Amino acid sequence: QVQLVESGGGLVQPGGSLRLACAASGRPFNGYKIAWFRQAPGKEREFVSNIAWNSQITYYADSVKGRFTISRDSAKNTVHLQMNSLKPEDTAGYYCNVPIPGWGSYWGQGTQVTVSS
Repeated sequence: QVQLVESGGGLVQPGGSLRLACAASGRPFNGYKIAWFRQAPGKEREFVSNIAWNSQITYYADSVKGRFTISRDSAKNTVHLQMNSLKPEDTAGYYCNVPIPGWGSYWGQGTQVTVSS
């Protein structure tokens, strides 16, 4: 059973930083990509960033490029999302996801990020 547990959300002022963590367990993640999505109230869930577990190749949505950095810690089976220069429009629930062919697409429970003065 794959489990993803997010943490690190909170309230931060515009221009501030937060570091989210996604702890993954249940199977090896070699060969897969782990992604972050976010969903603001009344809006559809949108892609933020992903990282390939083996190659560590990363990809970012244009809206976060240059401000967010995704990384993975293989020893702890954890993916981090470092978020800098946060804006009010970054306010959303942030969710970790890993699609595994033949198994399913797994989601965590999410962690709330609120950017407000």
